[in-house]
Amino acid sequence: MSSERVSERGVSRRGLLRNAMLASGTVLLDRASLSRSLDGRPSAEIPVRPFAFEESTIEDLQARMKSGEISSRSLTEAYLARIDEVDKRGPRVNSVIEVNPDALSIAQALDQERKQKGIRGPMHGIPLLIKDNIDTADGMQTTAGSLALIGSKPIADSGVAMQLRIAGAVILGKTNLSEWANIRSSHSTSGWSGRGGLTKNPYALDRNACGSSSGSGVAVSANLCSVAVGTETDGSIVCPSSANGIVGIKPTLGLISRAGIVPIAHSQDTAGPMARTVRDAAILLGVLAAPDPRDQATSRAGVKRETDYTRFLTADGLRGARLGVARKYFGFNDAVDALLNRLLEEMKAAGAVLVDPADLESHGKFDDTELLVLLYELKADLNAYLSSHTRAQVRSLTELIAFNENNKEKEMPYFGQDLFVKSEAKGVLTDREYSVALAANHSLSREHGIDGVMNKFQLDAIVAPTGAPPWLTDLANGDHAVGGSSNAAAVAGYPNINVPAGFVFGLPVGISFFGRAWSEPTLLKIAYGFEQLVKARTPPQFRETIKI
Repeated sequence: MSSERVSERGVSRRGLLRNAMLASGTVLLDRASLSRSLDGRPSAEIPVRPFAFEESTIEDLQARMKSGEISSRSLTEAYLARIDEVDKRGPRVNSVIEVNPDALSIAQALDQERKQKGIRGPMHGIPLLIKDNIDTADGMQTTAGSLALIGSKPIADSGVAMQLRIAGAVILGKTNLSEWANIRSSHSTSGWSGRGGLTKNPYALDRNACGSSSGSGVAVSANLCSVAVGTETDGSIVCPSSANGIVGIKPTLGLISRAGIVPIAHSQDTAGPMARTVRDAAILLGVLAAPDPRDQATSRAGVKRETDYTRFLTADGLRGARLGVARKYFGFNDAVDALLNRLLEEMKAAGAVLVDPADLESHGKFDDTELLVLLYELKADLNAYLSSHTRAQVRSLTELIAFNENNKEKEMPYFGQDLFVKSEAKGVLTDREYSVALAANHSLSREHGIDGVMNKFQLDAIVAPTGAPPWLTDLANGDHAVGGSSNAAAVAGYPNINVPAGFVFGLPVGISFFGRAWSEPTLLKIAYGFEQLVKARTPPQFRETIKI
């Protein structure tokens, strides 16, 4: 559904968790000297007009609609104008692949409903964007960024779209993504799709936005919407959240319906919120978390599913929290290590109890089996999705591979489809190779991974750097990312939250909090406490580059 990029050896999709991660021994600096030593020199900013709703939260917008200062329609008009200016004309971050032709009429109807009946809930009349692999039964297409699905208009809403409509949200449009959620090639460039082109990082336009939820991450960061929905198979919510300086939640598998989402692998796929604040992400999570008879996995949550995750947010959320520092996820970047080490000390001073190190017993041991499972499930799941969408140009992975070959000048100008070909060569889900690999994934990531280390040290959460600063986009060679910590939670199907941690060389980086299945309330409490302590979110300035 949304992977970064898988190598032949199955290592992380941000450019392959290269080699062994080293434990950090970086000397701590005071915050001022840390900032001076790590900030890059900004280049010229591309001018963008002031935006009336810049950094506005959902609660801010609801208060202004309640007072009559604004309406959902006027707010929707403002965001559409912002998309036109920032996404399509000025800096051209290219994060929105399609605008909803019905957005204004939906907003107006919700304004009328507000006057007559009151509001449905916190998302009533709030404009947001969703990733272009999430089905909507309206005037928009669902293409996963591929020319092969141009004209594909689903006949039914996805579970995600259904919950958003029930909540009264205004779906402004759909966001660009790494095509097919970055599962087509092991040499891909995150944020590029045949249909949508290249999405650019708003902090430095020559830097990568990460993926595969590139457009959702950029649109939220650039204030083109209030919040957005992304999807993740391994890292595709948390990495673009880190790279674009926002909050991203990859929830427990089964908390949010996967029905009507272009799949990669049912054992890891999930949608999740992307927002500028932990509170906004928690609000959206409460809307999206719902059972769906079309997705059997949603029945597993039961009483563990919450309707209001904001009730777990407390400013002193770090106090008393036992956090395990997964040191083997450090070591890929000295500047990131310096920043994270400083923040760990601040968290300790705020009352957190640090267990350092607290590494997973299975660290680095399930990369190959992860890729193997993804290749098997991609073939089965994508065939099922395509065969059920009668308006699609292609109806199977076989037909999709042929389409790409026949349209390679437009679809494969920079990278090919080696992972599609490998997936097509796999057998069926009853093959022993698949079942053994899946069992290994679950054992290594759970009892010998997240659950194992949390039981050993009685932890509330595990903490690690989400990834490296955004790398220079290189269409000729593909992604250059060097590290990340998304794989254990992704393979286990467990929750993971990225929160902005600060800047190195003038570029945003994030911190990840992950833990047991259904531990979203605990993780949100910790993430909110960290956010209130550090307050690292700074809006992007649309610089052409960062001189380092």
